[in-house]
Amino acid sequence: MSVLAPDVETPAPPSPPPRRSRLRTALVWAGTLLGAAVVLFTLVTPDRLTQYTLGAFLRIPIEGLLLVALFLAVRGRARTVVLWAAGIALGALFIVRLFNLGFYTALSRPFDPVLDWVLLDPAYGLVRSSLGQPAAIVITVVLGLVVLSVPVVMTLTLRRLARLAVRHQVATTRGTAILAAAWAVFAVFDVQAASGVPVASDGAVGALGTQVSLVRRDLDDGEKFGRQAQIDAFRDVPGSQLLTALRGKDVLLTFVESYGRDAVQNPQYAPQVNAVLDDGTTRLAAKGFQARSAFLTSPITGGGSWMAHETLLSGLWVDNNQRSSSLLAGDRFTLNAAFRRGGWHVGGIMPANDRDWPEGRFFQYHDLYDSRNMGYKGPKFSYVPVPDQFTLAAYQRLLRAPGHPPTFTEIPLVSSHAPWTPIPQLVGWDQVGDGTVYRSMSTEGDPPDSVIRTSEKIRTAYRNSIVYSLSSLISYVETYGDDNLVVVFLGDHQPSPVIVGDTASHDVPITIVARDPAVLAKISGWGWPDGLRPADGAPVWRMDQFRDKFLTAYR
Repeated sequence: MSVLAPDVETPAPPSPPPRRSRLRTALVWAGTLLGAAVVLFTLVTPDRLTQYTLGAFLRIPIEGLLLVALFLAVRGRARTVVLWAAGIALGALFIVRLFNLGFYTALSRPFDPVLDWVLLDPAYGLVRSSLGQPAAIVITVVLGLVVLSVPVVMTLTLRRLARLAVRHQVATTRGTAILAAAWAVFAVFDVQAASGVPVASDGAVGALGTQVSLVRRDLDDGEKFGRQAQIDAFRDVPGSQLLTALRGKDVLLTFVESYGRDAVQNPQYAPQVNAVLDDGTTRLAAKGFQARSAFLTSPITGGGSWMAHETLLSGLWVDNNQRSSSLLAGDRFTLNAAFRRGGWHVGGIMPANDRDWPEGRFFQYHDLYDSRNMGYKGPKFSYVPVPDQFTLAAYQRLLRAPGHPPTFTEIPLVSSHAPWTPIPQLVGWDQVGDGTVYRSMSTEGDPPDSVIRTSEKIRTAYRNSIVYSLSSLISYVETYGDDNLVVVFLGDHQPSPVIVGDTASHDVPITIVARDPAVLAKISGWGWPDGLRPADGAPVWRMDQFRDKFLTAYR
């Protein structure tokens, strides 16, 4: 009799782990490579758009090699701490690189982490006038999200790369050692991936070092500037001894926005601009006017016009917002104050202002006008609230009406402000009226968002804007000038590197125009050549030297 064994189920063999689909694997590796590329970009990317070449990224960053070595050396929680610290540091470096790129493009200098936050509001205003309100809001939101998310994304990226490095520790160690040896050889022999771009890169350390040095400079500079502000040979000079050679004159000080040396010497702009200046010299000479011209070195370039104004008026070098704030909070004796003490009626016309300007009290204006109260009812021209010709007509109407006292007036002409389009046309002075004549002109030509995308268009627009501003000023002097008018006009700064390149100087033209020969005779010792156009070899002074030289010449 056989005994049947009970049925026993044979256990099924364990199923193999699910295999990743090819698509998922490809996506994972693509994400890893993208993360590595972002880290490499952060470590080696240049600060200027003009340096964006293939060679700029074919480099070995020593910081990246040290980071890999650190990942391999630490374990457990220590590695987690290192990952987060490195992620936050690299995220901060990425943001600094982003800001540096923008600042070098617009202002030809690095971002200052202490002082430059105040520039965000005017930057937003410029973007809004160039691209419109919706685009400005979108750009602001995107930048905000980038700033907030980059440190987190960078940390997650490093974690992924660190896991991969540890998983393949032997290969990673060998590869890192080989690259470190190559870095040393390239550094010793100064091998370059492109002109001026070494293969052995330590640019991340340099970028952070620049930011640290800027912070240290800012901390030390306040006290230094305060000491400089106390040195003033004219502070206590009585009014009876100030500007005696200009008694009875109307003195107009005019800053022409973005009117730099390149406008009169760069072949892209000089032929048209110099034609206006040379023709103006001839036309004004027919009316009895003579002119002398030279160059001043502005403390800034690309933007920050108020610092150039403050430098010229105060005789102090104002090249950052800390100095600007310190100046406006003090009692420095300015050119405005000298004219006021000497008995002039001091006026200011600020056509770009559309809100109260309490800082204006520092400059001691008797009358201060802006876009809201100068009688303008015409359209805006992109960033520019009021065209230059209307501004000059308002000056004649508001401050030089029959029977007026001698005036000293400061006026920035802003039609040549970025984005340099659209540009109004000159009209007869009797047609300016309340500005409604400009209504059809504000929509003529290419819109700003179209112009800024094309280098040729934006440079043409810049040139045309300078031609318009200078033509307006020359026409004003020709039409309304008399024996008692003295005009000092100059540029506030060079335009952005988009217009003049990375290596342009900070020099701006300056000109003094008068019909009374005694006025120009007082500056005969300055060596300034004749005419509205400064000659190539004309003297160059720092802008902060002008106040003292002017007060000395006309005392």
